[in-house]
Amino acid sequence: MAITYRKIEEKDNTELAEVIRTILREFKIDKPGTVYTDPTTDHLFNVFTAKQSDYWVAEEDGLLIGGCGIYPTSGLPDGCVELVKLYTSAAARGKGVGKMLMQKSIESAQHFGYNEVYLESFPELKTAISMYEKVGFKKLSAPLGNSGHFACNVWMLLVL
Repeated sequence: MAITYRKIEEKDNTELAEVIRTILREFKIDKPGTVYTDPTTDHLFNVFTAKQSDYWVAEEDGLLIGGCGIYPTSGLPDGCVELVKLYTSAAARGKGVGKMLMQKSIESAQHFGYNEVYLESFPELKTAISMYEKVGFKKLSAPLGNSGHFACNVWMLLVL
């Protein structure tokens, strides 16, 4: 069956939180200072009701297989938004789902008038980092903004 992409709905909260935590356990980055312990992970629909934010989910056969969004994290420079919570389940990998979710999120950033997109990640997520680099993200030497995810140690920026 086809993969569908849509904006997050309140009914997605529990399933999406489980998908995200499963992936973090898979890559052994289920630790404090990540979205694994972030209480907002259980209420993402509510988080993305914030102005100038958006969250996309991918669904296949009625199951959530991934998600990605943009969020105006406090402390970021003017015109900059954070690409957040890009996760794809093991079953979705290799199908272009992550790339499509990222692309939809970047389009949302452009729609809202942002001119830079920032993200935080981990070296363990090599495939994701490679995908970010292919679309033009460049590595930074230090974090931007106040995400609270102090365990992340890869920081990247895309100029739109």
